Amino acid sequence: MTTLLHPADTLTRDALTVLQPGFTGTSAPDWLLRRLGEGLASVGLFGRNVASPEQLAALTAQLRAEREDILVAIDEEGGDVTRLEVRGGSSFPGNLALGAVDDTRLTHDVARELGRRLAECGVNLNWAPSADVNSNPSNPVIGVRSFGADPQLVARHTAAYVEGLQSAGVAACAKHFPGHGDTAVDSHHDVPRIAAGLRTLQERELVPFRAAIAAGTKAVMSAHILLPALDGTLPATLSRNVLTGLLRAPASEGGLGFDGLIVTDGMEMQAISATYGIERGSVLAIAAGADAICVGGGLADEATVLRLRDALVRAVRDGELSEKRLADAAARVRALARWTRSAGAAPGALPGERGVAPAPEAGLVAARRALRITRNGPYEPLTAPAYVAAFTPVANIAVGDETPWGVAAELARLVPGTETGTYGNNGTAGTAARIAEVLRAAGERRIVAVVRDAHRHAWMTDALDALLDARPDTVVVEMGLPQAPPRGALHIATHGAARVCGRAAAEVIAGD
Repeated sequence: MTTLLHPADTLTRDALTVLQPGFTGTSAPDWLLRRLGEGLASVGLFGRNVASPEQLAALTAQLRAEREDILVAIDEEGGDVTRLEVRGGSSFPGNLALGAVDDTRLTHDVARELGRRLAECGVNLNWAPSADVNSNPSNPVIGVRSFGADPQLVARHTAAYVEGLQSAGVAACAKHFPGHGDTAVDSHHDVPRIAAGLRTLQERELVPFRAAIAAGTKAVMSAHILLPALDGTLPATLSRNVLTGLLRAPASEGGLGFDGLIVTDGMEMQAISATYGIERGSVLAIAAGADAICVGGGLADEATVLRLRDALVRAVRDGELSEKRLADAAARVRALARWTRSAGAAPGALPGERGVAPAPEAGLVAARRALRITRNGPYEPLTAPAYVAAFTPVANIAVGDETPWGVAAELARLVPGTETGTYGNNGTAGTAARIAEVLRAAGERRIVAVVRDAHRHAWMTDALDALLDARPDTVVVEMGLPQAPPRGALHIATHGAARVCGRAAAEVIAGD
């Protein structure tokens, strides 16, 4: 048994300090408030915790009344992954749209406005931006969450995003290190494997992370992916080679020289939980060099917190985890909390006291600029109600299915009477039956077909083929990765499915 250098209560406090758990409800449960008093230093918020900006501000105030220096984290990427606007759709178009515009000043301004809104609600750590290079168009989990497929483009926008977000007093967290873009597997379900060699990783995956670190990102999130060029056995989150030997190591030793907070991706994701279990996975992650354990997207109760706390304490006592390593991790959590207190306004400050001028239209401006419009012949804007046929794939877990997307709501606002129908790949209706239903529902109205990543879904491509054969005047709106050739009387690529992307597309369709 390892001889402890500090009292047991210090060890327990450190074990709690490195956890970033979630919880249910729009106010803090009693168990969470108690654990804050015992050493818990962070919480993670999800869509289930957010009803309105006012409610969120009250929640974070409740947390700070118990622990003034708490880190309140959230997964707010804007675009498809939104928690602030989970029920209405985001006011920001997301990374791919920003990359399509390729104006780093715009990216900075969008991130700054998003950060301002988070700060006003009392959130001081954002698990964003995605610094992944989406080099695999078939990637099922990154896609429009990435700035693009070019490493240099992704790097300059990652840096701009980090600087913009942190200028509002909110810590950025570049993810998913060392890069989740070249995967065909979602780590929510299994362990993705990237077979790229070390040179490719240096020239592609790592380029944006170097830029994020140079821009001063306060945190980096690890990915649950296996990269044999770096570690043939353990996924990055659990690999000392990746977290300490690469991310932490100085440049003189071939590393990235990062000295901020390393936080794991969600430990209940199947890539970790189904292979190692969350207790063992958390111990391995801290031992490998992680400083904070993200958990709570799926497991959001006190029992989970106690399981992980006790696993870390037991690992130290059994000699499996260095007490110094755990103490260093806890110290980095507290250091980031101190930065957020100095970078933002004091708790309870009024919105204008943060020194960040509101820019409420920044996201819409970006969404409009991101549109790519292809006209196949003359196009007459809508003057009468249309029928929107939304071909809807199954959403990945990171995005979730509770956030509305598409153009129907915005188009109906501009052209009253517009109606919509949703069509999925339910496995029973074939293409002919699906399109017959669309045509029956549409009648004589112009059809607007909305798709998302059509290149990844054969059933969706078949539906578009049949629909355009029957109605060549159909408008096609691609709200995912625009890999398929433009088709339709009017084709609009929005580079994201956020609410503002739908509004920008609807304006074009209606000639507004």
